[in-house]
Amino acid sequence: MKQIVTFISVMILSVLSVGAQEVSCSDLMEYVQQNGFRKGTINSYQLFNSSWLKEVEAYSIENVIVVIAEIKRDEWGINTKKYVFCGIPSSNWNAFYTGLYDTNTTFGERFRKYIFEYKCDCD
Repeated sequence: MKQIVTFISVMILSVLSVGAQEVSCSDLMEYVQQNGFRKGTINSYQLFNSSWLKEVEAYSIENVIVVIAEIKRDEWGINTKKYVFCGIPSSNWNAFYTGLYDTNTTFGERFRKYIFEYKCDCD
């Protein structure tokens, strides 16, 4: 168990460190999805009117929130790419997810405001 905790810590810290690109984004996403606790999902039905977001999932792993967002590459959302965002403060995730503080904004606007700047530095 201690080895798993150490591995998680090293993996997340290496991604959060400036200039550290030792972990691939796909490996990090896979690890988080398999080992993290899902905090919430905004699915494609909820994002039907979004011009760029297709799906957003948040996971809690070792008291760190990691968001995996699927971004549309075309207007229909057929071609997409997944990105990972690390170290999201709980208050930011909650503000994005619930829209409590920004009741007249879209998920896309709230994503840019609360999540976007936390993009992981991974390959």
